[in-house]
Order: sequence, then C-alpha cells, then structure tokens
Amino acid sequence: MPRYHPSWLKVKLPTGEKFRQVNALIKKYNLHTVCQSALCPNKGECFSRGVATFMILGDVCTRRCRFCSVSKGSPSPIDEGEAHRVAQAVSKLGLRHAVVTSVTRDDLPDGGASLFAAPIAAL
Repeated sequence: MPRYHPSWLKVKLPTGEKFRQVNALIKKYNLHTVCQSALCPNKGECFSRGVATFMILGDVCTRRCRFCSVSKGSPSPIDEGEAHRVAQAVSKLGLRHAVVTSVTRDDLPDGGASLFAAPIAAL
C-alpha cells in the first residue's frame, strides 16, 4: 500500500534562478553556510529567496554534539579573507540584514569571539 504524506511535510526541491545564484555565489566566494554545513532542510526555501545564514571560522566544529550535522574534528586555520568575502556576498545578494554565526572553535583562546568583529566591520 502506498504511503501518503501531508502536504506540509513535503519540501520542494531547490530550483529557480535565485537558488542557483545564491549557490553559485557561496561557491565563488568559498563561504560556508549553516544551510549547507548543517544539512538544513530549509536550504531550498532560503536560497530561493536569496538569503543564507553565513557561518564563519570554517565548517568544522571542535565539539561533537550528537544533534548537529556540522562536521566535527580539527578545524582549518583561520581564513583572514573570509570577513571580506562575506561582505561581498551580502552586497551581491542585496541583503539589508545578514545572519552570521560560527562553528565552535575550542582550539582558539577566546573561542573565536574576537573574529566576529571582522565581518561586522566589513559589512
């Protein structure tokens, strides 16, 4: 017997020009987003609206939380150009607001807190 799911449970596959633009921009500027790194089921909806949640300090978390889909392990060194690229992407997308978050970086003395100032200043 076939299984039927309610319409509110079904997610449309990501398509459309805006989705492709956001996806291409993220790749072009070598940025990370929660949408991609955390395997967010709303990625298609957000990218199709021309928005994304930017994730700084890389895409590898130093913690091993079971509920999270972000990669765990030893992170890469800090990318000094990341803040500028986030600002470029926000500008290209024409966003009035940007959400910037990060992975947990227990390997850094302040957990990376001081590095949040750079994308804010660049924006």
